[in-house]
Parts: sequence; structure tokens; C-alpha cells
Amino acid sequence: MTDEPDEVVDAELVDDGNLPAIASGDAEAMPARPLVDRHTILVPGEALPTEAEQPTYTERDLYVSESTAERLKNKSKPKNTSRTYDNQRDLFRRWCEQEGRVARPCTTATYVEYVATLIEQGRAPNAISVAMSAIRTWMPDDKKPGTAEARGMLNEYRKEWNKRVGVKKAPAITDDMIRAMVATCDPGHSIGIRDRCVLLIGRGALNRRSELADLTIGNVTIEPDGVALWFTSSKTDQEAKGEETFIPAWDDPDIDPVHATRAWLDTLHKLGVRDGAFLRALTREGRLQSRIRATERGEHVTGDAINEWVRGRAKLAGLKGWERVTAHGLRRGGAQAIADAGGDPTSQGRWQEGSAVVKREYLDRATNRRDNPWLKLARPEADGGLPET
Repeated sequence: MTDEPDEVVDAELVDDGNLPAIASGDAEAMPARPLVDRHTILVPGEALPTEAEQPTYTERDLYVSESTAERLKNKSKPKNTSRTYDNQRDLFRRWCEQEGRVARPCTTATYVEYVATLIEQGRAPNAISVAMSAIRTWMPDDKKPGTAEARGMLNEYRKEWNKRVGVKKAPAITDDMIRAMVATCDPGHSIGIRDRCVLLIGRGALNRRSELADLTIGNVTIEPDGVALWFTSSKTDQEAKGEETFIPAWDDPDIDPVHATRAWLDTLHKLGVRDGAFLRALTREGRLQSRIRATERGEHVTGDAINEWVRGRAKLAGLKGWERVTAHGLRRGGAQAIADAGGDPTSQGRWQEGSAVVKREYLDRATNRRDNPWLKLARPEADGGLPET
């Protein structure tokens, strides 16, 4: 053991992401100072990195191309999300201009004040939450506003909102409803054939409407015992690894997804379509709608269009409350039917494993109804459970 003091190295801590600081004074006379930060890892025998070893960066090292900039703008988010975020950021920017505040990077006070303004305007809590996320992710990583105060206000407002307005959800499309809606689809008309296919594969695969809209003909495979759909990406698959969902065939031809899908593919072939978007916009006569002025989605329809098709079928079927029916009702109805039968819809609907939504909305609901204590009195023959069907 030695009494010599430990050697102290004079090292400069550098902020993450910053270029090396330029030493002041006579550069030739001053020794190169070591540069380390909390992420530095050295192996035994390795010398400390110094300023002298750092590269000299030019503009060439800092700029990216226009095409790369476009990719960065939409990174890790679906196009719909990107458009929504861009809109929310624009609204925030304009509000800041009117209030004489700096929009980017904004202070926590500005962030909190804007959230309070949205609350005063009576915006829906979920819409405010989206705006908060859009604004905060727009800020530089090291200059994001604090969220504790804004989240606290939003949580209190959400309680008031739920008491006053309640939680509005698209009604689940039940078996009886789906049969009534399918019955309105003319099997001799292109629109009827398309809508029947949408209803049955949407319910069978528990699709999100955006996933249905993004399907291509190459993503759809008819097999002897069902239909296989390949989803290249989804809300829970932002890395676009892709995943297959299989919909089994049904004995009842009226609601068989295999028959419906084959009929729609045959119709597309008659219309001269053999690749590209699976779902197409049609004229009233059943011909392909001109897409000359189409949006960036090109030949693909939007999720909103699919919503209108589903709601239109609910109206034609004379369903009560058809105005509130959406394509999400196919997902809700199918998931509830699976849960009521004792199954778990998580993987079929591509929810994340252990999803709280699936547990709360479907599994717990099915269990509570199946184990309701009143059943012993209301249905003695069931011996405490639902009669077998």
C-alpha cells in the first residue's frame, strides 16, 4: 500500500451531442485536454481521448439531403399521425404569435398556458392530449417543456368532461347487425361485392380501418380453409416488421369471408385490376373511380372512406343509431364475440400483449356477465352460468 495520492486527471466533460470546445490561448503551447462524458468506456491500457484526436467537422458533415429530410419529417409515425401533428404544431405556432410568445423552443409556462387555453375552449381531452404530444415532440431533445402541471390540469379536466359528456364509443357491430348489413349488399353490383368483403374481413381480422385501407392485392391470399392477410405495418408495429392475420372460413355462405373475398378479387380482375390497392373507390355504376386528382394515397382509399361504406350499410339495414356506426364497430364487435365465447382477441386484433384495453373492454366484460350472481336466480337451470349455446 502506498501513501502516494491518487492521480487526478484534468478532463473536460462535454455535453452530449455538442462538438468539442475550442481551447483558448496558445493552442501549440497548451497540452491536448482529455474529453470524456458519462458514456465514455475505456478498456485497460487505452489512453484517454483528447481534443487533438477529434475530427474537424464541416458543413458537409452536418447537412442531410432533401429526400432524407423528408424521411426524418415522417419518421416513426404513420402519415395520418404526421399530418395531425403538423396541424397541431401549426395551431400552437399561430397561438404563440398572437400571444407574443416563443413557439420553439417554448417554455414550460407557455406550454401550460396553451393547454389551459384548449381546456377553456372545451376541446375533448383526447384531442388536447394529442396536441400536447405533438408540441412536446416538436421541441429539441434538451429543451422540452415540463409536463407535470399540464398533465395534472388535463387529468382534472378529463374527470369533469366524463361527468358532463360521458365516454362516447362507436357501437359494437354484433352478429345480428353484421347479417343485416351484409344483406343490403347487392351480389350483382361491384359496390355491393366490395362492401360485403369489407364487412366480413374487417370483422374477421379485427382490422383498424387504416390497415384495411393500406392492404394491397398481394397482401391477400385465399386458402382452402380461410383468408390470410399480410399487414406490412400497424399502430403496434411501427418498425414495419409485418404480421399475418388468418380469418377462417365459415360454413354459412352469407357471412363466409372466403366467398366474399374471392368475389371481390374476381370483380377487380373484371375491372382490369390485378395488383396495387385491394380496396378501390367506385362510381355509382360500379366502375373504377378516376384517381387523377387523388391525394398522396393514390389508388388507395382512406380510412374515412371505409367508415362511410360501413355507416352506409348500417343505414340501409335500418339499424337503430346507424349515425354512430363506424368501421371501428367491426373491430369491437368481433373482439367482444371472441371474448364472450371464452377466447382472447389480443393476437387476432394485433393489440400489444397484455393490452389493458383488451382486458378492460372485452375480457373483463365477458367474465362479469358470465359470472353475474343474479344468473342463479334469473336462470336456475344454468347452475350459476349461462346456458350452453
